[in-house]
Amino acid sequence: MARKASPGYHARRAAQRPPVAAPGPGAPLQAHPVAEILDRLEGLIGSDKLLADLWIEGEVRGLSRSAAGHLYFRLADDDVQLSCAFFARQNRGARLEQGDQVLAHGRIAIYKPRGDLQMIVDAVQPKGIGVLQAENERIRAKLEAEGLFAPERKRPLPQWPRRIGVVTSPAGAVWHDIRNVLARRWPLVRLTLSPSAVQGADAAESIVEGIARLLDLPDDDIPDLIIVCRGGGSPPDLQAYNEESVARAIFACPIPIISAVGHETDFTIADFVADHRAPTPSAAAEIAVPDLAEQLRRVGSLAAYLEQMTENRFEAEKMRVSALHERLERSAPDPAGLRVELHAQARALERAITDALGGRALRIAADRSRLDALNPYATLERGYALVTGPGGGLIGSAAQVQAGDTLAIRMHDGEIAAAATAVSIGEEASE
Repeated sequence: MARKASPGYHARRAAQRPPVAAPGPGAPLQAHPVAEILDRLEGLIGSDKLLADLWIEGEVRGLSRSAAGHLYFRLADDDVQLSCAFFARQNRGARLEQGDQVLAHGRIAIYKPRGDLQMIVDAVQPKGIGVLQAENERIRAKLEAEGLFAPERKRPLPQWPRRIGVVTSPAGAVWHDIRNVLARRWPLVRLTLSPSAVQGADAAESIVEGIARLLDLPDDDIPDLIIVCRGGGSPPDLQAYNEESVARAIFACPIPIISAVGHETDFTIADFVADHRAPTPSAAAEIAVPDLAEQLRRVGSLAAYLEQMTENRFEAEKMRVSALHERLERSAPDPAGLRVELHAQARALERAITDALGGRALRIAADRSRLDALNPYATLERGYALVTGPGGGLIGSAAQVQAGDTLAIRMHDGEIAAAATAVSIGEEASE
């Protein structure tokens, strides 16, 4: 089974050489270098689309393995044989035995050091599975090795998609079924059909274009989710969804994709690459959106739950406020009783103040009497006098005075200046 392929490196290199022209009548014969002829043959082989990508069936003969892990064998069909090279980077996990009847995939090439024609093999399958299945297995193994099927790269589907793009045939029942399911489950979603062929030689390219068309829409119209789908059919009918180009378009799409191809038992490479696989297109529509009736029931349940919780909270708060009110009433003061108590305390305070002031007045009077009795000036009223010397010091003894000293005599009603004419101490006197 051939697919489109660009000419290889050797084909381009050979094309750069001038062509080997056939000699015209009477022209001298010309000898060409071996490399030139081999390059020309290599270019011719490389430019042939069939020889660049083909499956060949035959019996394995002359099988050998090199130290580097390369496998070399011949594919034989009766009395004809074709040399094959199955290099280590492609033959990992391949089980190949002498005498096996196999399908080998690869390209025809020339091994120029020996001028041998050979097949560069990149996949081998048992002959009994058929070419179509063998090709699909080859592509599946290749993409799986590249990580296109890895579960960790698959994205979750949007929970509430607003726009959904559908890549399928507008003429089939699939498009009608999807619209009916979405209208019943979630009528709020906007649908965009990107028409594509679903089988035939051009179907894979049409599916790839259908995905790209949705990505080229204006920003407000780009879908949140894409469904790539078709109805049931035979394996050849579903083959477009096994093509490598479709798988890579799904892998490269920045929008989550649901693959729904055929019936529940049908599996395609598109199913493995997509973010989610649905068993049927109708099931894809059900997976893509929530169920409006279920959501309404859920909202109703949540509303009832919220109402019940609000009522319960209200009753709880009401009881709490009532309890606080009772506590407040129990702990509130009695104004009448407090007034009586306050008056009693005021009278007691007045009595205490009166008693304290009375006692304080008596003590002050007694202290005053004692001070008056000790006041030296009080004795002056009884005829006594205070005598101070020239320095102003109080004279308490005659010995402190000398004849001629100026004295001040303090009486109760005034002061007399005097001079000591004589001083007598005991019976002695001095002048």
